[in-house]
Amino acid sequence: MQHPAVQRDETGAERSDRQLQELLQELRVTLPGVQVIFAFLLTVPFTARFDRATGFQRDTYFVTLLGTAVATVLLVAPTALHRLRFRRGQKQDIVQVAHVLTLWGLAALALAMVSAVLLVTDVLFGRATAWVTAGGLLALITVLWLILPLWRARAHERRAAP
Repeated sequence: MQHPAVQRDETGAERSDRQLQELLQELRVTLPGVQVIFAFLLTVPFTARFDRATGFQRDTYFVTLLGTAVATVLLVAPTALHRLRFRRGQKQDIVQVAHVLTLWGLAALALAMVSAVLLVTDVLFGRATAWVTAGGLLALITVLWLILPLWRARAHERRAAP
């Protein structure tokens, strides 16, 4: 449903088309990074150094691998959803479901990125530095991906309210 403060001269079908195109463009930006991380992670256990990983590092690797796999599945799911349901007059439903899948995919990507930084920093600099660095990245992601957009949306709603 369109926010009342946003006035566009478009039909419901045109709005659904635009929203789907915007979502697909966002996924085009996000997916290559997730795929690169995932591909890299698939090679890590086959390196000589992986045998020296601590239990914490192996567990962190596993969380990173699963987070990246889940992010990939969730971020690719809108494409499968569209392919299986297009031309059935269900575009608005496709957009709504794809929106939720994308949000969950971004959350899984955040988990994967933070755990990847935790793992690499632990290997290079030690546990204390790893936790501080990963915590800093988590804070940055939280501010830029969650707090800032919600804060800007509220500010926009306050300005638009009569």
